[in-house]
Amino acid sequence: MAPKNPARDNREARERLRLYQARQGLHERQRRRRKRDDLLGVGALVLVAALATGSQLAFAGSQGNGPADAGASATATPTPSASAAAANTGDVPSKEIAKGATWTGSLTLNGSIDLGIELDGAKAPQAASVEISLIKEQFYNGTSCHRLADSDGLEFLQCGSANGDGTGDAGFQYGPLENVPSDGVYDEGTIAIARSDSPYSQSTQFFIVYGDTQLSGATGGYTVVGKVTSGLSELRSEIADKGISSPGDDGTGEPKVATTITAATITQEK
Repeated sequence: MAPKNPARDNREARERLRLYQARQGLHERQRRRRKRDDLLGVGALVLVAALATGSQLAFAGSQGNGPADAGASATATPTPSASAAAANTGDVPSKEIAKGATWTGSLTLNGSIDLGIELDGAKAPQAASVEISLIKEQFYNGTSCHRLADSDGLEFLQCGSANGDGTGDAGFQYGPLENVPSDGVYDEGTIAIARSDSPYSQSTQFFIVYGDTQLSGATGGYTVVGKVTSGLSELRSEIADKGISSPGDDGTGEPKVATTITAATITQEK
């Protein structure tokens, strides 16, 4: 295997993110333009009606949502665009992509650790659709798994940060939460979506549970999007068992073994 070149890998990751966001930005601009045109059309009709009847029309509305309590353990670091509002932001992939079906594929870590994966398009249609879209766009290729938890009852590897350090997204955030365990137990093999305070702050980050894990449900829990069907023993022995570099106050931190997603595939089961 050729020696790693972190600077080159970071440049390539940033370029992939830039291209992806450019595509998403085009879709968002088109959507906003359609919305603006619709609003202009409605505004014209309202003005005509007002002039005809001599009525004065006033529209006022406000909505606000404070941030949910922080306290869960598998969180995504908020980005400057993060919102605590109970609504999607950006151009979120359609939840129809998953088609209510089971999708299977693979995640390759560090070029040699192959994880078989299965996504549940029936129980988590929105989250599965997002993951399918990101994998097909090759968004994850070259991104880092930046966070490891290796204590008893808290064993997961968190991946998918656009910037490789727990920050960044693909230009969108979404909800609602789906398929959340009622008892807060995330079984070994679970793939779930990381987020910050709001249930609508899900984006690109996810975590792989390599040992039964209990997580706080104080802010609603985490969407279980699928599971790992093979390769967990290699993840544990080659990454998790090597430990954490500079653990934080919660005992989690960057894996000592630098971990990168080098390939990802997904197909619908027939």
